[in-house]
Amino acid sequence: VIPRLPKNLNAPVVLVQHMPSGFTASLAHYLDSMSVINVKEAEEGDILKAGTVYIAKGGLHLYVQLEHGQHVIHFKDGPTREGVKPCANYMYESLADSKYDEIVCVVLTGMGADGTEGIRNLKKKKKVHVISQNADTCIVYGMPRAVVSAGLSDEEEPLDQIAREIVLNIGVS
Repeated sequence: VIPRLPKNLNAPVVLVQHMPSGFTASLAHYLDSMSVINVKEAEEGDILKAGTVYIAKGGLHLYVQLEHGQHVIHFKDGPTREGVKPCANYMYESLADSKYDEIVCVVLTGMGADGTEGIRNLKKKKKVHVISQNADTCIVYGMPRAVVSAGLSDEEEPLDQIAREIVLNIGVS
């Protein structure tokens, strides 16, 4: 999905990948090398900028906090949630107090239900559009199924169409 996003995407992208500490930096480097959009491992204090993908550090929960009118990345080393760390639920819930009028959430293949509770809570405060990977293209249809079963998904798409749907919903500058 990331290599198909344009450099001029009109929003930042925050990606939570269930990986242990030490692996997300190489994932960010690899994705950056094959993408036109800027990809980096998120760092404490990063200010979210449109056209950049921020990958949560493995082994830490990422949250976004509004500070002096800017969206700033922070980390916390709490217990696992949904059996994972980082957990997308924390990231989604932290966006509830953001200045973003509309948020696009994407749920891709994976075990468990991470993302479902966070998206449910986020939808209580924000206009949210949820894109779920369809069952046919998932290796494990756990997380997308949880979001779909909860009635939170707005569309189910094959993996090769998700970047296009992100661009259609967010736009480019």
